[in-house]
Amino acid sequence: MNEPRYPFVAVDVSAEESEELGATLFELGASGVEERDDGTLIKGSASGVVTLVASFETHEAANEAIAELVSALPHLAPRLEEVVGDAWRDAWKEHFAPFLLTPRIRIYPPWTPRPAAFGDEIVLELEPGRAFGTGLHASTSLIAEILDESSATLKDRELLDVGTGSGILALVALVYGAARAVAIDIDPDVVGVVNENAERNGLGARVEASAGTVESITSAFPWVLANIEARVLRPIAGELSRVLAPGGTLVLSGVLESEHDEMVALYTSLPRKLVHATTKRRSDATGDGWVAIAFTATA
Repeated sequence: MNEPRYPFVAVDVSAEESEELGATLFELGASGVEERDDGTLIKGSASGVVTLVASFETHEAANEAIAELVSALPHLAPRLEEVVGDAWRDAWKEHFAPFLLTPRIRIYPPWTPRPAAFGDEIVLELEPGRAFGTGLHASTSLIAEILDESSATLKDRELLDVGTGSGILALVALVYGAARAVAIDIDPDVVGVVNENAERNGLGARVEASAGTVESITSAFPWVLANIEARVLRPIAGELSRVLAPGGTLVLSGVLESEHDEMVALYTSLPRKLVHATTKRRSDATGDGWVAIAFTATA
């Protein structure tokens, strides 16, 4: 019997393009997108290049996605490849092993056996599914570090997580004492992922996940997180400022070091006064590291 063959689209891009293109591949019907770069176990095609590997259910869907990419972004050279057999569906799990996200939180995938005792560590069980956010990406871990350092001010506060993905940052905030997290994302598929991750960690009653944009939010929050990318963070700057309560903290990530000064200038020049509080940085092998930027709103 012939084994089934599954198509995927591989495309090499710069670090600056990777997050936006990853989201585009999902919009074009990808069931999963793997990012390979100099920091992963499987290397990209060249130093400083990110290789996105998007899996599709059918060859027809993969070819349609390639046609759309070539039409919209002619500088790209996407290629159709395939793997044989069913094992590929779970192969990525081999590279998602337990790891320490913050000094106090260790991420465990649900398929990994856990030891009986963890000392002072807090275990957060996470299944990303189709959603972005395993915690391995610097843009996610940098915000998690800010939440760790701010746990005293998070206690009993409400938080808005814009572009929540797997819900990992909302869950980290709840573990650190936040009273409630409202998690929103433009992708309706992630709502189920967030709810499942919250339930498996006993946090379901404190998470409200929904599909939508920040423009739909009518309340103000003491904490607002937005781990997206600069391309999206620019046009929604005013809306993120609007939903931040007086004296509250806004944390942005998905921003490259080269975009840092521009983002600080933009957000501190809004009609609603925001003050640049701190920046966390992490360099990578591409030579242009990631940053997380925290602002505070005047009382």
